[in-house]
Amino acid sequence: MAAPVRDALNPARMLRFFPAATLVFLLGPILAGLLGTALPAFGFLPALGGEQLSLRPWEQLFATPGLATSIRLSLTTGLITTALALAIVVLFAAAWHGTAVFRWAQRLLSPLLSVPHVAVALGFAFLLIPSGWLMRMFSPWATGYTRPPDYVLVQDPAGISLILGLVIKEVPYLFLMVMAALAQVDAERYRTVARTFGYGPMVAWLKAVFPRIYPQIRLPIFAVLAYGVSVVDVAMILGPTVPPPLSVQLMQWFNDADLAYRFVASAGALLQFGLVIGAIAIWCFAERLVAYVGRRWIDAGSRGRSDGAIRAAAVIALAIAFIAILFSMAAMALWSVAERWRFPDAMPSVLTAANWLERTPDLWAIALTTLVIAVIAAIVATILVVGNLELETRRPEKIAQRSLWLLYVPLIVPQIAFLFGAQILLVWASLDGGLLAVVWGHFLFVLPYVFLSLADPYRSWDVRFARTALCLGASPRRVLFAVKLPMLLRAVLVAFAVGFAVSVAQYLPTLFAGAGRVSTLTTEAVALSAGGDRRLIGVYAFLQMALPFLAFVVAAAVPAWMFRRRRDLQVTT
Repeated sequence: MAAPVRDALNPARMLRFFPAATLVFLLGPILAGLLGTALPAFGFLPALGGEQLSLRPWEQLFATPGLATSIRLSLTTGLITTALALAIVVLFAAAWHGTAVFRWAQRLLSPLLSVPHVAVALGFAFLLIPSGWLMRMFSPWATGYTRPPDYVLVQDPAGISLILGLVIKEVPYLFLMVMAALAQVDAERYRTVARTFGYGPMVAWLKAVFPRIYPQIRLPIFAVLAYGVSVVDVAMILGPTVPPPLSVQLMQWFNDADLAYRFVASAGALLQFGLVIGAIAIWCFAERLVAYVGRRWIDAGSRGRSDGAIRAAAVIALAIAFIAILFSMAAMALWSVAERWRFPDAMPSVLTAANWLERTPDLWAIALTTLVIAVIAAIVATILVVGNLELETRRPEKIAQRSLWLLYVPLIVPQIAFLFGAQILLVWASLDGGLLAVVWGHFLFVLPYVFLSLADPYRSWDVRFARTALCLGASPRRVLFAVKLPMLLRAVLVAFAVGFAVSVAQYLPTLFAGAGRVSTLTTEAVALSAGGDRRLIGVYAFLQMALPFLAFVVAAAVPAWMFRRRRDLQVTT
């Protein structure tokens, strides 16, 4: 019996099961969740009295007042957000790639990926509201206001504040994706060749480099587009309320005391899925149009040497996004320690720690729950990703590169489209409302980001180290654990920290899988956003920002300490 057990536990054999396990844990629940949403959408949910298929939920859905406005808000939010964020990143990269400005942007923007969307949205709302920080900075000396003015910028009917809030948060993400894509092509050589033909810096980059990196950032763009169309938590803070975007309206139906609204909400969830598909189709059509215009522009041969104004505008736009996030974070930090902060004071007149001390028991309990869920989800995702990447290294034919799009399924399919169906599955299995269910819900969205963070460093590792170790008699298992993973420790920990940050930011998976019985910092922050206690909101938002930041600090500190006597494993800047 010892030999079969030893063979079953052989790492080489175990690796073969990693792709199948990943697909089962990742895609299985999504497909089951979509089915669990589709059946109530057509009237079938015996637990709520739906015994036969019917189109009644769809009739009620399309009879809802303001539905057309909700659909328009969702579509325009996603499309405009994606277009603006992509334009800012691409123009900045075209204008400043290869310069000290670009390197500084890389250092400043990369850490902002750890800041959750909800924390940025709460801080950004305080910047824009009539009594917000922006107005306080210019009052009364510039505006003459001693009381907050009467205007609406947050939750405006057109959704402008929602679009701006999403843009400033998606810019760092797309910037990171562009940097990763640039590392895969010889961008500097292509641009240099174009410059020798007399093209200006921006035009040379746009004509010679951008067409080569766009296919690599296409899936991340679709993920940003799908998120913008179907976002719930940020839309509840910054979006219009009457009528709200479709995703927020669906949440209101799912949470309604009248359980009959679950049928309408399920139909709406499928409609939300259709909106995402429609938005992607519109984007694909726009791609063809831009490609056609771009080819004609390239054929025209315009050199574009006078690009100073566009270069300045690009760096200003990126700086505004960075400053907006920075001020949003600072606003939440100040409110968490403010005792008195009256308008038009630019800073709190009295600071106190009472906001934290009075809520210590509940606060730390919720923070501990958030920490445990995030650590478990990130560890499981990191193990699966390392296993899949190691199998890809040993047997490239086992994992096709084109299967990468499967990892984006949880990011492209709207969360609300399958989480209700997944909740039904959890109820049937008597797993809803528990910590394990919430961990599973977070894992679905943690895994893709961990893979995206770790794939490039793992694939770029110099295999000559492994060959040398094998020649010295080391087994493949020892090469992995004694050579490869220690050398990749920093990349693995950074990927873990990214997954940790993604888990901390999850709202809908916690709400549905936890059945309202599991509270995290994000669910509490969103719930508090409807109230008026900015001090309490600041406490939760600041702690929500602090946890991912600490994870990245650990990811940087642990390798630095472990490799403090190994010069070639130290990070040099």
